[in-house]
Amino acid sequence: MGCFSYRELPVEYDYSYKGRFDKYNSYDFLIQGENQKLSTENRSLIYGAIESHMKFLGYKRKDNKPDLLLSFRVFADSLNFRGYNQPRIEDWMAKKDPDLEYERLKIGMKQGTLLIQIFDRKQKSSIWQGYATDHYGKVNFTDLRDVNNAVKSILNKYQFFADGFLEEQQRAISE
Repeated sequence: MGCFSYRELPVEYDYSYKGRFDKYNSYDFLIQGENQKLSTENRSLIYGAIESHMKFLGYKRKDNKPDLLLSFRVFADSLNFRGYNQPRIEDWMAKKDPDLEYERLKIGMKQGTLLIQIFDRKQKSSIWQGYATDHYGKVNFTDLRDVNNAVKSILNKYQFFADGFLEEQQRAISE
């Protein structure tokens, strides 16, 4: 019997103070030209890992007017990226302080970084983005375990169940 180990990668994330994180229940993917450089198999691995995590959180994939649009990008080269120094999203959600200011940061991304962005379709803006790279080298996007590990590490920072999902589960248990 095999054992799959999960090693959480270092992840950074930032989010919009306009996000309604407890009000979403459907998603679909944005197709980005940059991802065409990845092999079909690698793209499928990443899509599959993201889809699995969203399903776990109770989100339904919907191709007509979903609440959220998800995209990802693999950075083949190192680069500087703009992020923000913010309170943990769970702490912000407890208070939802609309007057907080964004404190910009420059973040150095290593070769082999995976970025996942979540957009609010109605607001037409990004509400959350997470990015991961391995401190010991780049993420191997041809290895299913590496891909799942990177996606899981990132999306574990987005811990919002779909609106109504927990109540639906509770009803199913009590019937």
